[in-house]
Amino acid sequence: MNQNLSPINPEARANILDALRGFALLGIILANYPVLSLYVFQSPETTNAMPTASIDKWLKYFYFAFIDGKFYSLFSLLFGIGFSIILNKRGETEKSTLKYFYRRILILLLIGLVHALLLWDGDILVLYAVLGLLLPLFRNTSDRTLLILIPALLLSPLLIDSIRVITDGRVDPSLFFRRLAYIVSTKSGITDTNYRNWLVVNDSYSDVVEWNKSGFFFRWEMLLGTNRLPKVFALFLLGMYLGRKRIYARLPEHHTMLKKVQLYSLLIGLPATIGHAYFQNDQYFIPAPSALLDTLFYALSVVPMSLFYASSFCLLFLRPNWQKKLMVFAPLGRMALTNYIGQTIIGTLIFYGYGLGMGTTIGTTYIWLIAVGVYFLQIILSNLWLRYFLYGPLEWVWRQLTYGKWLPLVKMRKNDNLTT
Repeated sequence: MNQNLSPINPEARANILDALRGFALLGIILANYPVLSLYVFQSPETTNAMPTASIDKWLKYFYFAFIDGKFYSLFSLLFGIGFSIILNKRGETEKSTLKYFYRRILILLLIGLVHALLLWDGDILVLYAVLGLLLPLFRNTSDRTLLILIPALLLSPLLIDSIRVITDGRVDPSLFFRRLAYIVSTKSGITDTNYRNWLVVNDSYSDVVEWNKSGFFFRWEMLLGTNRLPKVFALFLLGMYLGRKRIYARLPEHHTMLKKVQLYSLLIGLPATIGHAYFQNDQYFIPAPSALLDTLFYALSVVPMSLFYASSFCLLFLRPNWQKKLMVFAPLGRMALTNYIGQTIIGTLIFYGYGLGMGTTIGTTYIWLIAVGVYFLQIILSNLWLRYFLYGPLEWVWRQLTYGKWLPLVKMRKNDNLTT
């Protein structure tokens, strides 16, 4: 049965999923480039001295209100739908489907580790792979149970952070990774006094690898400290539920439901996300009791706003004129893995010392202009690439390794000889 497994035909893909995935990559690059550029590590004195400081302050509020968490949530939701499609693939036995699924996830884990350790410690793929390994356990879970688990997981950070507050931070699973990170960074010569510009001053690729050794553990400290695991897994389960219902494949039938989701998610998400932007800038952090307001408003804003973006995009997609315009994002989404890692490679070449070394020198205004420029370049390149190829380069490698057999990459032209 294993040898008959094959990937989804590119022509059979749901265009709305590809287009949404491509759109999500815009938010991903806007969220990631201030980190890749090292801007977020700079002292207030440094950022306030930048020529764009006055604009950057407003962009900081805009970031927390409309970008922070919203697009990784959308990306996570789409991953959950993709996993659901694989797990519910027809015509395969459960054993063969699970074997294929786990192999695909483990390869994603390998790609994520390469990305995190050799390119950028801000990787998300390792987290997706680790949590993805749990999804088959919920394959036969009832819809009712899923709809109970999802909000419970999304609101669980309130309980987790309350425990951190009550114990004054002594009960915190992220502490283990923080200690590891400091041990490794000290061995690498990265300290509290030089980390802000370490990746610019140290201008060889080996220095990037050295940074990523401790950065990997700092990343997991952040993921656990911000309760990212239950949030992402909740969105995986929501994606699984939506994939099971095949809502993405029958959008016209769900027009009324999409309108309701758009309305209620905005009514809940907009005031909450304004509160989130305010409390993110009040300089209170867990285990300070007042920092629980950050946790509350984050929980009430991120997923509703993400659903508002998704439902609004889908409603526009149902309009023929808009669908043609929005389809420009689809090639970008079909090559999401390639473009996600491509954003890292381009970003490090622009901001790190082994490239142009622009990190630490510019504020959010210029960083986002660069990010938008890179994003539009990827739109052009993705559209050009998929004129001639069936998959993005990394997507093709991922499929090759998953299925263990040769899969065509180049599109066959109409006048090609079809005989073998």
